[in-house]
Amino acid sequence: QVQLVEAGGGLVQPGGSLRLSCAASGNIFRINYMGWYRQAPGKQRELVAQIFSGGSRNYADSVKGRFTISRDNAKNTVYLQMNSLKPEDTAVYYCSFRLYTTIVDIVPKEYWGQGTQVTVSS
Repeated sequence: QVQLVEAGGGLVQPGGSLRLSCAASGNIFRINYMGWYRQAPGKQRELVAQIFSGGSRNYADSVKGRFTISRDNAKNTVYLQMNSLKPEDTAVYYCSFRLYTTIVDIVPKEYWGQGTQVTVSS
């Protein structure tokens, strides 16, 4: 089985910074994809940033230039550095991995973290 554990959320003032992390553990053969999503109250979950196995990255327009996704392959960990935070960034942030647990897997399986609250308020 695979577990994802998130850390780094909290309360921050507008203009501040936070760094989220999400570490995967368990039966991991190869990670195909890592992503960060968020869900604000009354809204649908949305993609924030994603990084693929080849290293390409994509960001939501609302966070471009402020957020940076990165990874540590040796630690099976993905990070989200969030700078210049705005009140509209307030949400529960979730990480998502798509990975192969064994060499015989045909398609990657998707796993989600438990979510971490980010609140941007003065």
